[in-house]
Amino acid sequence: MRSAHSAIAALAAIATLSLHTAASLAAALDLLSAIGSEGQGNPAASAAWKEVVARGPSALPEILAAVGKGTPVADNWLRLAAGTIIDQAARTSAPLPRAEIEAFLLDQSRPAQARILAFDLISQADPALAAKIEPSLVHDPVQSLRRGAVQRLIDRARETKGEAGKSLWLEALAAVRDEDQTKVIATRLEKLGHKVDLPRHFGFITEWRLIGPLDNGGRKGFDAVYPPEKEIHFEQTLDGKSGPVTWLPFTSDHDYGKVDLNKPFGMQKEAVAYAAATFHSDTERTAQLRLGTKNAWKVWLNGEYLFGRDEYHRGQQMDQYQLDVRLRKGPNVILVKCCQNEQKEEWTVEWDFQLRVCDSAGTGLRDARSSTDPAP
Repeated sequence: MRSAHSAIAALAAIATLSLHTAASLAAALDLLSAIGSEGQGNPAASAAWKEVVARGPSALPEILAAVGKGTPVADNWLRLAAGTIIDQAARTSAPLPRAEIEAFLLDQSRPAQARILAFDLISQADPALAAKIEPSLVHDPVQSLRRGAVQRLIDRARETKGEAGKSLWLEALAAVRDEDQTKVIATRLEKLGHKVDLPRHFGFITEWRLIGPLDNGGRKGFDAVYPPEKEIHFEQTLDGKSGPVTWLPFTSDHDYGKVDLNKPFGMQKEAVAYAAATFHSDTERTAQLRLGTKNAWKVWLNGEYLFGRDEYHRGQQMDQYQLDVRLRKGPNVILVKCCQNEQKEEWTVEWDFQLRVCDSAGTGLRDARSSTDPAP
């Protein structure tokens, strides 16, 4: 009888300890997730980090589940904890919950940064398993996860001759989202007689209406509210920097959709220009406007101001700025304000931008119908 009571007491003690351990891990992860973007909470987080790492491999699924709940700084702490656990497990040959981590990776409802960490952990702990999984990510909604799978397709295509090789290049084109990989694929396909429509692939807007140059003396034009910011009227004439200005049609023939404002307006200094276009969506949906420019800029969608940056000539790249938007079904009016400064150096002559419409994975969205003019 005493033995039975002892066994029950032991089981109760184990259950209590397990609950305490789980609660302790949850509390530690909550502390890490609460770290502020400026490092608020670092002292408490340091102790919590040690608590998480001490749990070993069994804590990895809970760490992954905590990623994305806090700031990027908090995610860095969690990533470091997970990596440390993997390193320690490798030294001690401790088993890892590989199946749980793989299931987490393949669950597309999980936050992107958490799934990226899951794949990184698999790659760190079991490269062979990562190599087995990666090809299945070729159409993953997370752009960075599909990149490796696309590279595998590129490598296969390079080693395959004839029509089979061309089919692999076309398969890679359908999956690719990154600019550098796209250039490689497009170049090879062109040699094989297949011209790639890069603006269409990426979703660049190439048909615009432009008006300018307006005054940006003393860089006051960024904050100045010119008439297009209130309402767009294509028949309207404005008082420009050097006289009356009107809206002009403009079509970009650049492979990456660049709108070079020096072409219609000349090599201007201290100038502002506006560009307006319509994107027709066949359904109401979430999307992204992705902008690249060296100049100061602002962007509106359907009359609503989205964002802007008042800085000049700090470099330009595709998808430099990403704006999450909600597209209406039908026409959506996009307005871009692009400012050029006083240009005291010869290398600051660029006055241009590129803008594309895509989903969160970088998949270019296609206009439901072709139109140059925004709705009034």
